[in-house]
Amino acid sequence: MVSGRGLAVLHAIVGDYVASNEPVGSKTIVDRHQFGVSAATIRNDMAQLEEEDLIVAPHTSSGRVPTDKGYRLYVDTLARIRPLTGAQRSAIERFLGESNDLDEALARTVRVLSQLTNQVAVVQYPSLKRTQVRHIDLVALGEDRVLCVLILGSGVVEQQFASLPAARVTEAWVNGLRERIAGELLGHDLETAVVLATELAESIETWAQPGETELVRRVLDILLGQLQANRSERIAIAGAANLSRPGGFSGDLHAVLEAIEEQVTLLRLLGELASDGRDVAASIGRENQRYGLEGASIIASSYEHDGDSQSHLGVLGPLRMDYAGNIATVRAVASYLSKLLSDG
Repeated sequence: MVSGRGLAVLHAIVGDYVASNEPVGSKTIVDRHQFGVSAATIRNDMAQLEEEDLIVAPHTSSGRVPTDKGYRLYVDTLARIRPLTGAQRSAIERFLGESNDLDEALARTVRVLSQLTNQVAVVQYPSLKRTQVRHIDLVALGEDRVLCVLILGSGVVEQQFASLPAARVTEAWVNGLRERIAGELLGHDLETAVVLATELAESIETWAQPGETELVRRVLDILLGQLQANRSERIAIAGAANLSRPGGFSGDLHAVLEAIEEQVTLLRLLGELASDGRDVAASIGRENQRYGLEGASIIASSYEHDGDSQSHLGVLGPLRMDYAGNIATVRAVASYLSKLLSDG
């Protein structure tokens, strides 16, 4: 069991180590912090922290640095999250407020998160799985091309050409095909529309005219691809260069870059963190081992869109990060992004 003063010593060690990137000794703590006890007493407290695997001596240094477990206890016992300054809050609100659409809003979100935290910033695009299919159109362009148009309730518009070699496309044929497809898909959400479009494609032989099944299949493949592209999860990322800052990330950089590239790992981790009931959550070091990110820490929160729907955002960086400041920043940016999207 860590004593009250021992916990305060741990907080001092984390704070000093994050600021200096140098192991912290008892004399340094006595000089920088007002504990009112001798260096020998602080050394006893540090010995207890070391027994609890909360701090460790790197190499032969007389100072100590926090362990993964030490960072976890530090984050869990933060009595007060350092608030952002008025200038920082105004900068966030102004920067995000200049967005013209969703893509720009999320691009600005990761930029400001990265700049304020000096970490890798990640934001998940709002899930469109429940967005309705509002409009489907097929437009004949000559005798061998059809323009496939998909419009979603979110305002997304997808357009793509279907090439139909050796075909003689007529307006009547295109209109008939559009009515059949639209009659099945309009008004359904993306998740359901993908299932229905797949069923249409699998049963072409039962409803398409003889000799037209391959032409119909080409058009359906285009529409199905458009539906699936909007159903998939996407993230925006900024600040990957922060991983190479001197004194920054010391873990397996390749694993982190691979996770950033694949995206699905970050989406799963953000979703897991943001679903634990706290407005901002942290996952530290070995807690990320099953994701191959045991050398990193992640701070995550959620933002609202479409009323009660939520998506996730956060920052990823080294174990030695400013947890208090980064938690405050993630919380503030999530709040401003929710406000921006609800006002829009």
